[in-house]
Amino acid sequence: MAGLYLLSFLIVLLYARVDQRVEADAIVILGAAQYDGRPSPVLQARLDHGATLFRDGWAPLIVVTGGIVRGDRMSEATAGQRYLTSKGIPPDQVIVAAEGRSTTGSMDAVAERLAGEGLTRVILVSDPFHMARLRLEARRVGLVAHTSPTATSPISVRFRTELSYLLAEAAKVPVVALRSVLP
Repeated sequence: MAGLYLLSFLIVLLYARVDQRVEADAIVILGAAQYDGRPSPVLQARLDHGATLFRDGWAPLIVVTGGIVRGDRMSEATAGQRYLTSKGIPPDQVIVAAEGRSTTGSMDAVAERLAGEGLTRVILVSDPFHMARLRLEARRVGLVAHTSPTATSPISVRFRTELSYLLAEAAKVPVVALRSVLP
């Protein structure tokens, strides 16, 4: 069991350090906390990175994710859309997928939205620690995914903080991998 966890940790660490940006159908920005419509610093770092990818021409669409958690009046995805459009991203090029309240739920919502348009190639944007699990979740829902982690998240600024997230992800990746192969 310790060997599996170590292998999982190494995979999480490897994907956290690799930017795989390629031309895609859409850039998918995973949600994070928002405060009454204002993105948290973590969400803002993800949105800024996704906006840069969009402006650099990697994909013609952005999909923002994240539902409403208890106490919120607005979804993370809606806060993300408002932030992006305030930064000059055309509103008709931002798709809101606000149904998910977890990574799994968000990826389900993204796949459903994009499948209706015949789109499957995506660039996933989130914090570095999240990349390995995101790729597995994307594969589970039939998306061809590449990852591009933000380099400016407050989580990644201090190694001690980031390490706790990397260790937690190492426990989640085998579960997602197993769920991906089971019917």
